Amino acid sequence: MAGILYLVPTPIGNLGDLSQRIIDTLGEVDFIAAEDTRVTVKILNHLGLKKPMVSYYRHNTETSGPAILQRLLAGESCALVTDAGTPAISDPGEELVAMCAESGVDVVAIPGPCALVTALAVSGLPTGRFTFEGFLATNKKNRKNHLDSLRQEQRTMIFYEAPHKLLSTLGDLRDAFGADRRISLCRELTKLHEEVRRTTLGAAADWYGENPPKGEFVLVVEGAAPAEAEPLTMEEGVQRVLELYEQGVSMKDASRQAAQETGLNRKELYREAVAAQNE
Repeated sequence: MAGILYLVPTPIGNLGDLSQRIIDTLGEVDFIAAEDTRVTVKILNHLGLKKPMVSYYRHNTETSGPAILQRLLAGESCALVTDAGTPAISDPGEELVAMCAESGVDVVAIPGPCALVTALAVSGLPTGRFTFEGFLATNKKNRKNHLDSLRQEQRTMIFYEAPHKLLSTLGDLRDAFGADRRISLCRELTKLHEEVRRTTLGAAADWYGENPPKGEFVLVVEGAAPAEAEPLTMEEGVQRVLELYEQGVSMKDASRQAAQETGLNRKELYREAVAAQNE
């Protein structure tokens, strides 16, 4: 019988965010697949645990992924962890999850720390609908194409960014979305120097142009305002009146309803609709 792949979140800064279920899972699995074993061993030492570990990161997925899958198929259980946060989110763990799904290996996600959700919740921007865009490409053409595709995006947008690239990214976001677009810059979340700066793209670019950024950032950017619908013409309003009239609504009531739906003048709609009916 195949084993289970557990997706185990690790703290994004505060070791107090290790839940009992996370601790229990790390203690029960047969081995751990870690983005960086040097980082993960610090967590294990903090918990007083010793576990066999293998490396699984962006540049060894082609070899490490199949090797992990074979161990799972042989009945071992594995905890997949990243250096910080939830594995398989903007992370090569998604490839291992896909391999397990194709091979019939059960995958169990343990809830826990996740920088994008933490930043969104504290951003002060709309949270009902959002899109996670991860890290922008370093290639200028790909980056521009990515941002161009988001110009009319109405959902709140979330990006990750490193401090040495922040100023350049803020400039690109400002150029793409406008200097007045709101942004929340969330820095060092859950850590000692946690900071949330709620401002605009223009003001953020100015601020960090004079104050060198430090720490990892999550950028929560306001979505575009909904495009205003084109007003209906009188001809279209009259057509709506006649549609309602054909459904058995009196001309007077049809004109009233169409006026409410379109914002057009009720008396004009009635007069034009009667004229059109008599033609």
